[in-house]
Amino acid sequence: MPTATHDPKRRALGKGLESLLPARPATPPPAPVTHVESNGKPLEIPLDHIERNPWQTRTQFDEAKLQELAQSIVVSGVVQPIVVRPLSQKNGEARYQLITGERRWLASRKAQKTTIPAIVRQVADEQVLEMTIIENLQRADLNPMEQARAYQRLSQDFQLTQEQMATRTGKERASVANFLRLLKLPETVQQKVESGDLSFGHARTLLALESPESITSAALKVLALSLSVRQTESYVQNLINPEAKQKKEDKQQAQPEDPNVREAQDRLQRTLGLKVRIEDKKGKGKVIIEYSGLEDFDAILTALGQEK
Repeated sequence: MPTATHDPKRRALGKGLESLLPARPATPPPAPVTHVESNGKPLEIPLDHIERNPWQTRTQFDEAKLQELAQSIVVSGVVQPIVVRPLSQKNGEARYQLITGERRWLASRKAQKTTIPAIVRQVADEQVLEMTIIENLQRADLNPMEQARAYQRLSQDFQLTQEQMATRTGKERASVANFLRLLKLPETVQQKVESGDLSFGHARTLLALESPESITSAALKVLALSLSVRQTESYVQNLINPEAKQKKEDKQQAQPEDPNVREAQDRLQRTLGLKVRIEDKKGKGKVIIEYSGLEDFDAILTALGQEK
């Protein structure tokens, strides 16, 4: 009895079925990677598929704090997703551009992560620039010059008023104005503010001086003497009004606070006919007698019973 494999009728039947049924299509090749709009839901995106933000306002990152963040990411991962926007594909791979979260992106690379949670948004160049600047201004770790330049870009690129910038960033309008004024500092002084050698308070005080030369000279003096902000304020005011400084010194020298000391000073001046200043602090101090020649000096010796 012939087996089924050798039955000519079965072979014909099989051939007939194949001719009636459509051929099975070949498995299609995998579709190229496309951008996915997350609608607020984070996606895990390869770090190497994300490009830096060309409009990033921040120019300096604290390496120690970046390393601390990297260690935290190793243990707990990235808690807050970054925000990116899609770019044109490259070699069949989806590409993205960073909008916000550069520190998390850099720290994830240091932590040797391969992906990072990200929210994808379809936004135009102008929106990216505005979102980047405003996010940075809402942080506390921008140096004063970075903040000043960020406000300047919002003003120039988006024609925002100081009031509008204050509203969008949650700052006081006066604070916005003060940061913008820092851009009037000479470049060398701006560099000292950016490096942290001069504080925002120092810089704002120096702006009371008129010329770039006087600001630069005063800044060098402040740095050399390590003056505090309050000391800098006094120093600048003395530069602006030296006569007031001299009058204040003369008044302090001529008028001791203690009325008994003041009376003793006046009596000595009448007796000697010379200028006398008593510096007293709680019963201790010194008596200073000013003389302008040998005759005055002899008069002092006579009064003290030391006549030649």
